[in-house]
Amino acid sequence: MMMIESLSADGRRQGSPLSARWKITAWIMLTTFVLLVVVAITARNLLMRDVEIRANSNVTQEAAEFRTFASEGVDPTTARPFESVQRLFEVYLARQSPGIDEVMLGVIADQIVESSSASARDTLIDERALLEAVSTGDRPSDVLETPTGEIRWGQVQVDNLAGEGGTFVVAVATRPGRDLVDETMKTLSVVGLGGLMLTTVIAYFVAGRILAPVRHVRKVAAETGELDLTARVPVHGRDDIAELAETFNAMLDRIETAYTIQRQFVDDAGHELRTPITVVRGHLELMSDEPEERRKTLDLVDSELSRMGRIVSDLLMLAKAQRPDFVVPEPVDAAQLLLDIESKMQTLGNRVWLLMEVAEGACVLDAERITQAMLQYAANAVSHTSEESQIRLGSKFIGNGDQRILSIWISDEGPGVRSEDVPLIFERFQCGPAAHRTASSQRSGAGLGLAIVRAIADAHHGSAWIRSVHGEGATFGLNIPTPVPDTPDLPQRALTTKEMV
Repeated sequence: MMMIESLSADGRRQGSPLSARWKITAWIMLTTFVLLVVVAITARNLLMRDVEIRANSNVTQEAAEFRTFASEGVDPTTARPFESVQRLFEVYLARQSPGIDEVMLGVIADQIVESSSASARDTLIDERALLEAVSTGDRPSDVLETPTGEIRWGQVQVDNLAGEGGTFVVAVATRPGRDLVDETMKTLSVVGLGGLMLTTVIAYFVAGRILAPVRHVRKVAAETGELDLTARVPVHGRDDIAELAETFNAMLDRIETAYTIQRQFVDDAGHELRTPITVVRGHLELMSDEPEERRKTLDLVDSELSRMGRIVSDLLMLAKAQRPDFVVPEPVDAAQLLLDIESKMQTLGNRVWLLMEVAEGACVLDAERITQAMLQYAANAVSHTSEESQIRLGSKFIGNGDQRILSIWISDEGPGVRSEDVPLIFERFQCGPAAHRTASSQRSGAGLGLAIVRAIADAHHGSAWIRSVHGEGATFGLNIPTPVPDTPDLPQRALTTKEMV
């Protein structure tokens, strides 16, 4: 059980100043101590009860043996039954060897005539109190409390021997047994205290080992700063503490990812927006009062502001691409998806759009994001080709089952991509040479379109690719892993010859 610390109204911590390690150790010590006390009390009670049971048993046994001897025994000197009670007591008690805590008496007319153990009677048993209890009591056995301790006694009446009457008394003192129990409990207490100290040492060591990952978590949390989010907690084992470390590391991964996205967004925005802001500010400062010049300046400012808006939208799109809900895969019909993409491409420019091949079948992907990526490819192709140029589009399935991949591609007749630009074409702010763009599409881009395409492919666990020979056009494509959905195949749409061409 851990104590919870809270903050007071003035911000100071409230609660125990002990560390978690000492709190765990203290609770283990307290629990062990309480358990030892309960065990000691229970054991002492049981041992004391056993002493009383043994004393009662001894009294009962001696009384039974005397009864048997009195009814069946004979005087060894005459070989005949005893003629007097006193002789009976003499013979019987002479043959007994009682323990230090036991005494047997022959009483006639409230006087002790024979005794089997004078030493025990003198040291443990109060003779006067015992005789008084026997003479005044009418029970065959009882318990007598004396200053020297508790005595358990029993009596057997003897009559009709030469007209005499007597009483055989057996008494057992429980003090020696109780003293032995007390000595035993003292020994157990010493052993228990030693065990408690050993348990404390072991608990302190084990608590330290268990809380070691927690200390690592605290250390990593203290070392984690704005400039370094790479520290992680080492994970050992598969227990709850290991799960805590894994959860903490996963949280740091999310924080690092979010921080990286935020920093990249800020850096990219600052990098790309600085130029249009400078252009807008410079032209507004130098704007003349002439209507024609004023109109041109406002048109330029409007154009730059529109470009800034597009840049911000693209940057936001790239930032959202890191979120787990950026794509929402759903079962779609691959053929219908390509036909929808082709119909939307035709509005981008006056080109000859050719549908070369169509993959048929159901697949699982985010149709909206895939359409967005392919339209970006198409816009890129339009910007690098002239009117009436051919732009070809197609799709096909590669592989089967869980390894199946939907490949969608678009090919143009533009200038292509130089081999040295291919590794960088999908990076941010990588624009193609302006000389290759058509006059109708000289709109300046920020170089984020293909980066968005790659982000969409990565979100689908796929890839964006390019094949090109400089001066002979280029083919851009997406390879999207898409296993067959569990749902029944979606309705297929029959393709006409016109749609295929």
